[in-house]
Amino acid sequence: MIRSLLYVPASSERFIAKAHERGADAIILDLEDSVAPREKARARDGLKDAVASAGRDGAKIFVRINAVSTGLAFDDAQAACRAGAVGLLVAKTQAAAELQGLGDHLDRVEREHRPSRPLVLVPMMEDPAAVLDARLIAAASPRVFALLAGSEDLATAMGAEPTPEVLRLPKLLVHLAAKALGLYSFGMLRTVADFKDAESVMKSAREARAFGFDGATCIHPNVVPILNEAFMPSAAELGHARRMVAEFEAAKAAGRGAFLFEGRMVDEPVVARARAMLAADRGAP
Repeated sequence: MIRSLLYVPASSERFIAKAHERGADAIILDLEDSVAPREKARARDGLKDAVASAGRDGAKIFVRINAVSTGLAFDDAQAACRAGAVGLLVAKTQAAAELQGLGDHLDRVEREHRPSRPLVLVPMMEDPAAVLDARLIAAASPRVFALLAGSEDLATAMGAEPTPEVLRLPKLLVHLAAKALGLYSFGMLRTVADFKDAESVMKSAREARAFGFDGATCIHPNVVPILNEAFMPSAAELGHARRMVAEFEAAKAAGRGAFLFEGRMVDEPVVARARAMLAADRGAP
């Protein structure tokens, strides 16, 4: 279970030193937008220490690499692999071919460095063309682990403002592409830049969970506990699911399929959701 993914600039030693204290399920060490161009090489070189530091309390460590079109992505990916990252967020992914080339590059790097497991990829769709090609991009490589739609860059590419109304459709299209291929889907139906209104963030996170998103990214540590709570089933929900599964088993033993449970007709798909919730809770940190 990855409920919260906190962005940390890979150029900031101060933020990296505290990253492991934030309670996030995953830390994203960012080599892209939060790092000034003149600092990118230094930030990349620092991954060898930053990955270990940020992950010392068990958080999964991803690295957001620069877009393939910048010419920096392969060097970023190699440094992240050598440093022991779990995966890469691939900024501004444009096409399936970019992920295929990146995967081939990682194959060569991993043969040399022999990591415990292959790096996974999380392509970020940040313009309309990429959103419309999300399913093709998702199927580009067996390394693809999750999908993520952008907010600010996507709105800019559309000539729009990053309001929830503008972002809702493209984010849901990317989400559907992820779920169609059995991948994780991260995000909320809003921008991550507006983080100060805790009540609105909680509402959006709960909405995202209801839509089937698995977790979300954030740019401020104050949002981490909100995401951890919102993407986690409550005690009441877990109790309801356990009772439903127990009654389903009893109904099945009696030769019945659908049955009335706490005022609602229940059948196999409803019980499958309850089982999935219980399984996710057992796998939670």
